[in-house]
Amino acid sequence: MDREIYLDNSATTKPYDEVIEYIAKVSREFYGNPSSLHTKGIESENLVKKARGQIAEALKTDSKDICFTSGGTESNNLAILGYLKANPRAGKHVITSEIEHPSVLEVYKQLAQEGYKVDYIPVDKDGVIRLDFLKDIVSADTSIISIIHTNNETGAIQPIEEICSLRKKLCPNAVIHVDAVQAFGKTLINPSTCNVDLMSISSHKIHGPKGVGGLYIRKGLRLKPVLIGGGQESALRSGTENVPGICGFGLAAEIIFSKLDDNYKITNELRNHFVKRVNDTFEDAVVNSPENASPYIINVSFPNLKSEVLLHHLEQKNIYVSTGSACSSRKTHHSHVLKAMGVSSKYIDGAIRFSLSHTNNICEMDETIEALKEIIPIISIKRGGKR
Repeated sequence: MDREIYLDNSATTKPYDEVIEYIAKVSREFYGNPSSLHTKGIESENLVKKARGQIAEALKTDSKDICFTSGGTESNNLAILGYLKANPRAGKHVITSEIEHPSVLEVYKQLAQEGYKVDYIPVDKDGVIRLDFLKDIVSADTSIISIIHTNNETGAIQPIEEICSLRKKLCPNAVIHVDAVQAFGKTLINPSTCNVDLMSISSHKIHGPKGVGGLYIRKGLRLKPVLIGGGQESALRSGTENVPGICGFGLAAEIIFSKLDDNYKITNELRNHFVKRVNDTFEDAVVNSPENASPYIINVSFPNLKSEVLLHHLEQKNIYVSTGSACSSRKTHHSHVLKAMGVSSKYIDGAIRFSLSHTNNICEMDETIEALKEIIPIISIKRGGKR
């Protein structure tokens, strides 16, 4: 196979051509420091303001509510640690789920070491958090609840509005942080309508550049910076702004949100076609993503196979997929998400994540199925068994 089939869009996306061209133009012509008082600095500052407005428009909020960061990981850290640092009397009880991104789970591990009481909400077999468990553990001492919107491994969508409603009734002083990195640009999310206090987003998941992200912060909510220095980004994120990256982020958001419904329809059709072909073709394969998951992420287990082996055989055919989260520095991956869902070891070991974009097409889905049909019997024989 000569052409590439890229099905790892949850790890990162190929930037739009228009975004690449715009980044190059900004780098070439608008190189002033946005903190400088001269004309070149003001030009850069205005470009950052424009991009902030583009992100705010996508989230249906005010541009003053947006803080630019280096990506989803920093946004998650700033949201959780920044809120707790600024509000030490908010309570020593913090809640998250068992299926969060490492940039949230590792922060909560640190909080436990600092004396916070940490509770992890379990999930059901579809990877959706158990609201009944959340109802039992919230208290007046709960300070922050951090929940992923769309799971990065399975695409399972969490009941954010129900969580916010529950918070209002049982612990109104607690804040809600939502990791929306895998949802932003793929579905319409309005943090103010949902009564979300903090929301993390990322550029390189929406065909924008890497190294740029954002954090929505509800008006009136106090945060302390994690990075200290010159006081950029309203003193929340010091360091000279990445002007070309921020501009690319703004343009990518404008492009993708202008075709949000069309993109979703295209991707949903691809997802349905691919899942049907998997179920029709591979008797033992199990689709771990629930039916109502985001169509952009399909997690499939091929039992009694090693996902890394399957991944590399697909790579030899120029088909690029993942074994799960791409944010763990290439460590051996044993999915904590699938484990939390009750998936057995032989299915976890053989799990592959196919993550789609509206830029994919039906032919690529079919070619991937045909490649799997060719590869799986070969690697099954090498392992000394038959499927």
